[in-house]
Amino acid sequence: MWTASAAWHRQGKHGAMTRLGGTILSLIVLALIAFASMVSFGPTAVRKGPITADPTPITATNRPMIAAIAIPVAGVTADQIADTWGDSRGDGTRSHQAIDIPAPGGTLVIAAAPGQVEKLFNSAAGGTTLYVRSPDRAWTYYYAHLAGYAPGIREGSSVTRGTVLGYVGDTGNAGAGNTHLHFGVSRMAPGDRWHAGTPVNPYPLLAGSALRR
Repeated sequence: MWTASAAWHRQGKHGAMTRLGGTILSLIVLALIAFASMVSFGPTAVRKGPITADPTPITATNRPMIAAIAIPVAGVTADQIADTWGDSRGDGTRSHQAIDIPAPGGTLVIAAAPGQVEKLFNSAAGGTTLYVRSPDRAWTYYYAHLAGYAPGIREGSSVTRGTVLGYVGDTGNAGAGNTHLHFGVSRMAPGDRWHAGTPVNPYPLLAGSALRR
């Protein structure tokens, strides 16, 4: 006999099945959406070539620069320095690849830039000399015709800008009484020793400009 109770039971069972089917259908749809998100349809643009942090190549015109350096003779100002780079030396047999800074004998010679004393050397031309290599080893600063070295200065010494290195003198081929500092700057390549490198004019640096590495 069909009763209201039986009808309600049947409708309840049918509703439960309908809800179950809806739940399963929803799960299937969600699974399809998730799958579709992991699959790329159609052509995709591909970046060719290596990926680098800085794609701009380093050229001769965009190399990092070395900042202006201190005048390496105490008490001398920029307007007292003459650009003697390229002047004739040795009766025209060579050109001057440095800057001469005249000063009284015994005037303090200071480090123009930080670095490490790489070589103390005595030669017929330069007399008592000193070479400082920059921390990145890209530059060497050359101090010549010294009267002597300051106390504590030795090969391997670390110096900062302004450290006293020695004293102005006239040793080497400077000529008796011609007291001055012969100051040179050289751009160093990997593997270059203290006496090597490519000399550059230090005058723009001493005058407050900058040179590229």
